[in-house]
Amino acid sequence: MSYYLGIDTSNYTTSVCLFDSASCKVISKRKLLPVKDGELGLRQSDAVFHHVQQLPLMFQEAFDGFTDQIKAIGVSYAPRTVEGSYMPCFTVGTAVADILSSVLKVPVYRFSHQQGHIAAALYSVERLDLLSKKHIAFHVSGGTTEALLVNGDDGFVTTQVVAHTLDLNAGQLIDRVGVMLGLHFPCGKELEKLALQCSDKIKAKATLKGADCCLSGGQNIAEKFLKEGKSPAYIARFTMEFITAAISGMSDRIRETYGDLPFVYAGGVMSDSIIREKLTAHHDCVFALPEFSSDNAAGTAVLSFIKDQD
Repeated sequence: MSYYLGIDTSNYTTSVCLFDSASCKVISKRKLLPVKDGELGLRQSDAVFHHVQQLPLMFQEAFDGFTDQIKAIGVSYAPRTVEGSYMPCFTVGTAVADILSSVLKVPVYRFSHQQGHIAAALYSVERLDLLSKKHIAFHVSGGTTEALLVNGDDGFVTTQVVAHTLDLNAGQLIDRVGVMLGLHFPCGKELEKLALQCSDKIKAKATLKGADCCLSGGQNIAEKFLKEGKSPAYIARFTMEFITAAISGMSDRIRETYGDLPFVYAGGVMSDSIIREKLTAHHDCVFALPEFSSDNAAGTAVLSFIKDQD
């Protein structure tokens, strides 16, 4: 029996995962980084500190007794697979991976956080075959809102950004509106729950420039609604409808340019039931299961297994 270890230390969550190559199942553990009420995230120095505190305990809880069966390690080294992409929080994961590699005498494979999200999405719906096929992969989160054309011919290496946000990321919009309404950061789940309480029909129009989107206008409108006395549920619903309109519009324009390729939607924002339902009704697409949408290390664990077969 062989296991493949995944480590991801994002600016939101400490994540570790074991992929069982025999059963193709995962053992996944994750813990959110603590954020004070009213704040919109953490400074990188604080994120690094909390990862250092949380990782040892997570390894003790999840993986005791597996060390002699780990054959390779996959770790997130940067947010995106582009030159200059860097965040200090990921250095915690890479340092731990390098230490374990030296002790266990196993290889370390490095992937971007974004690659991990996409692989986790495909793993969750048993579509890892798309890693070797050309497709469009959306990564929509607090740190990224973009669509990638995945080459498919070179082991998930070559990707091209074909659309992205020109200002706010979708997750940033959700968190800013959520904190404005008194919710806890990260605000996705609470804002979704609030939005589902609104039965009003809300039409939100996205601002697109080509296939790119502008999301900051959604925050301005939400603030205007609050001043006008609109209910928190109404504002939450509008926010989700606004993001849906943007992602749907981007998808339409990408399809006009690149044809009828498979579409994959990954990232924490894509776990929202309202957004998923609306997009599924209008597009033939693949969504990560909700538990694999938010930050996790399953993708890096699976990718380390695939890479180790080369």
